[in-house]
Amino acid sequence: MGNFTKSIIYIFILIFLVNCGWREQAVSEKPPVDPSKEQLLGANRQLLERDAELIQRFVQRRNWQMNQSESGLYYWVYEKQDDMPAKKGDMISLDYELYLLDGTLCYSSKDRGPLTFKIGQGGVEAGLEEAALMLGMGDKARLILPPFLAHGLTGDQDRIPSRAVIVYELEVIFIKRGDVISRNS
Repeated sequence: MGNFTKSIIYIFILIFLVNCGWREQAVSEKPPVDPSKEQLLGANRQLLERDAELIQRFVQRRNWQMNQSESGLYYWVYEKQDDMPAKKGDMISLDYELYLLDGTLCYSSKDRGPLTFKIGQGGVEAGLEEAALMLGMGDKARLILPPFLAHGLTGDQDRIPSRAVIVYELEVIFIKRGDVISRNS
């Protein structure tokens, strides 16, 4: 073999080894950890823990028999009238009172009229939509929504402050299931 051929073979081997090394290095390197992301996650964990602790103390002081959903919604259906809960797409209407944990009444159906919404379309707190799927005609329930299931970081820009835990006292007064309307008499 001539020197030229040997040189070409060495060049190809060198290129091959360099490419293999780069690929191995690229695969073995982990992306750098962003310290600001870790700090943000840690701060969010602390806020969630703080909210859960506030809610637990609130519930214990009142001796309420609350359940907790996987999402973090606290609920207690203390008067069950209907075993057929509302479904996504149903229209539901609620008599309600909405409080802050300190007892401040923010909104009430006595002042504003019933709260009516189509389940699954948004426009209400995520925790309220989740609870609506547990309730049937005439049911009465108590809900506690942590900020991430209520109005979040901003509040409602009116009566609910930022990062507020809210409490609903409610009664289902109307459900329209497809073409069938159920009313609380």
